[in-house]
Amino acid sequence: QVRLVESGGGFVQPGGSLRLSCETSGFFLDHYVIGWFRQAPGKEREGVSCILGSTGSTYHAPSLKGRFIISKDDSKQTVYLQMNSLQFDDSAVYYCTAESILTADMTRPADFTYKGQGTQVTVSR
Repeated sequence: QVRLVESGGGFVQPGGSLRLSCETSGFFLDHYVIGWFRQAPGKEREGVSCILGSTGSTYHAPSLKGRFIISKDDSKQTVYLQMNSLQFDDSAVYYCTAESILTADMTRPADFTYKGQGTQVTVSR
């Protein structure tokens, strides 16, 4: 059974950094694409980043302007999202998602089949 568990959210001041973690289980990471999307109150879901489990190839939404970096630790079956230079607009619930490599569109992680419960990120003074 596919399971995704996010952690690492919290409060941070503008300009600060956070690292989110997504612990995966129930599937082989090599066969999946793992992604992150976010959703703020009253706003549409927004794709953030993806990583291909087999090769580590990544996709980041252009709007992030290089502030976020996705990575993985195969030994821990965990995917990370390093978020730097955080801004007020980055406040949202961040969700980890997974999709089979056969069907995944790396530009659309919000559409992936499997999703975690989400972790709240709040950027505030």
